[in-house]
Amino acid sequence: MQENKPVLVVGLGNPGTTYARTRHNVGFMALDNLAGADATWKKEKNALTATMTLDGHRVILVKPQTYMNNSGLAVGALMAFYKIPLDNLIVIHDDLDLAVGDVRRKIGGGSAGHNGIKSIDAAVGQNYHRIRIGIGHPRQLGLPMSPADWVLGKFDDAQIAAIDAAINNLDLFGN
Repeated sequence: MQENKPVLVVGLGNPGTTYARTRHNVGFMALDNLAGADATWKKEKNALTATMTLDGHRVILVKPQTYMNNSGLAVGALMAFYKIPLDNLIVIHDDLDLAVGDVRRKIGGGSAGHNGIKSIDAAVGQNYHRIRIGIGHPRQLGLPMSPADWVLGKFDDAQIAAIDAAINNLDLFGN
């Protein structure tokens, strides 16, 4: 990370109460937890943003309001506006291929079919930090449901407990 530049932390999700606390919105849920109840969110560049200091870094939290498939529009615009280098971008998103509540970090790589990641990759490139939060896969759980329906569904009580624990223990900078 470039120390003299802010860090853009993007949580992926879909805007509106219809999608609140759905599997696809774990990125939004993580940012709400990081920001805390007293955060002031403002609208800018097709996103809601809040600024804070975390572990000595100036952090700009970003919840794109473009819907998942167009997240890159907001991310690209904010990176250009704030002159954020790609190394100072962290994206938090759901991952079907991880068990519910598992967290993995990586830099770059493919999208694994995630449309929000595809959109960001197209807008800014691929070599940014990713924090993937597992939401499980319906096939692994023996459920006859499409992945598209699964990601837009709500967590059950056991799943939300695992997700909340994962979010409460997130370490943005891998310390």
